[in-house]
Amino acid sequence: MSDESGLDKHSVWRSTDQGRNEGKVTTSVPSAAVRKMRHVEACLGHPVQYDSRTTGFEKFDLPYVALPETDLSQIDTRTNFLGRPLRAPVLIGAMTGGTELAATINRNLAVAADHLGLGLMLGSQRIMVDDATARSSFEVRKYAADALLVGNLGLAQLNSGYTAAQARLAVELVGADALAFHTNPLQEAMQSGGDGNFRSLVSRLAEVVDAVPFPVLLKEVGHGIGAVTAGRLGDVALAAVDVAGAGGTSWSRVEQYVAHGEVRHHELAEWGIPTMQALCEVKQVMPRMPLIASGGIRSGVDAAKAIALGASVVAVALPLLEPATRSPEAVIGWLERFLWELRVAMHCAGCANLAELSAVGRLQPRF
Repeated sequence: MSDESGLDKHSVWRSTDQGRNEGKVTTSVPSAAVRKMRHVEACLGHPVQYDSRTTGFEKFDLPYVALPETDLSQIDTRTNFLGRPLRAPVLIGAMTGGTELAATINRNLAVAADHLGLGLMLGSQRIMVDDATARSSFEVRKYAADALLVGNLGLAQLNSGYTAAQARLAVELVGADALAFHTNPLQEAMQSGGDGNFRSLVSRLAEVVDAVPFPVLLKEVGHGIGAVTAGRLGDVALAAVDVAGAGGTSWSRVEQYVAHGEVRHHELAEWGIPTMQALCEVKQVMPRMPLIASGGIRSGVDAAKAIALGASVVAVALPLLEPATRSPEAVIGWLERFLWELRVAMHCAGCANLAELSAVGRLQPRF
């Protein structure tokens, strides 16, 4: 099966299948790139979202206002985040990099972000920092000249020799505006050869934040940041926190599909802090910290609820992956529906702009 650029999405898989059957990988593709391809294939071909755990947003509603005193055509979703203007409080979440297919995905996402005035977070750039040949798959600034672009490195790499130098490199080589460090102990524990050393990372993160000239974020990958973690970040001069809660993609589940072709550890696949809970906990501990709500945000109504509870912006990833293998237009189409839902939710909650939506401050239990 080929995408519109003529890339054969499964070429890497065919080159490795025989080697895996013989107990070894026989391919010239770097192992990190193979792993990236396996992640994408798992997310496209398997049920990688949480099975029994939800975000929690579905149990609550925005207050419905039958006389909203607003005009739907004039609803204002504009905001500023990390010093850059956005036409709506939405980031395209981190996905992939390091392969030909990843380059296509990232290009299509970048074009969509630029067209709609949204932000884009890159997938983990470790492969790019360690291997210059992978850099081109992350070089999307030429497709998104005006978009907020956020780089991405694994926090655990600060225990494996990475310093502020690698952080600066990740930002400078792609022209990013900021850098996110992702913390993912459960995903790494499920990954063959994953990083297990998460000691002293708060202090190491603080050192990097103080040594670089651009904004630094901390994010999870989909198992949630809660009150305990937030309480450990008080002395770190972060620009934002992405709570990345449970209810969307379970990266424990993804890694099990990659390693075994099935989920063998079901309790570990369902573990995490639901996104709504994570958002409320971090907001309580860090009331002035700009927050990103991600993890199972699947509609503009979800986005409106998250912003009402204190998020500055939301991020969406998995629903955009398959469209991004096809075209920018497919990504734009999905996001336009999402943004329309957000405007309708704001209008019917009586909120003409995001400041008024943020002031709602509560949701109503759904009976």
